[in-house]
Amino acid sequence: MPLPDSTFCAQQIHIPPELPDILKQFTKAAIRTQPADVLQWSAGYFSALSRGDPLPVKDRLETPLATQKTDTGLTQGLLKVLHKQSLNTAMKHLCEILTADPEGGPARIPYETFSYVYRYLSRLDSDIPEADTESYLATLKENVSFVAANPASDGGEAAPIVLGCAKWC
Repeated sequence: MPLPDSTFCAQQIHIPPELPDILKQFTKAAIRTQPADVLQWSAGYFSALSRGDPLPVKDRLETPLATQKTDTGLTQGLLKVLHKQSLNTAMKHLCEILTADPEGGPARIPYETFSYVYRYLSRLDSDIPEADTESYLATLKENVSFVAANPASDGGEAAPIVLGCAKWC
């Protein structure tokens, strides 16, 4: 169905104030990353942005060193992007494996387990400063909606703090 011929003026169109900055950052990221499939990369970019995951973005524009006959498309920047995303992927798998929740549920695990494994894996990566790891875990602990796994109703010992990894990993 064709759109009616309408003339819009600036007063009729509401542009969210954050939209120009989002588009500017997206454009810069696309130029730096130079994705082979811009549409697929864009979908991944905005999905990661909406979930708060690391963005699939290179730190700077790179020229691949491979020749055209053997061009793999791999560059140092691309490998760094994949590595950043692999920590989140590993943590998602951890939550799915260790949860006592039914399949398809929130994949909750004790916060202490999550933070212990996250610290361990981030120490394996020399690019992740310890201060960043601790800051992330502190923010996570403050902001996540904690749910007691088995609330103590008899005045006994408090249940461990758990978090749903589907939202935070």
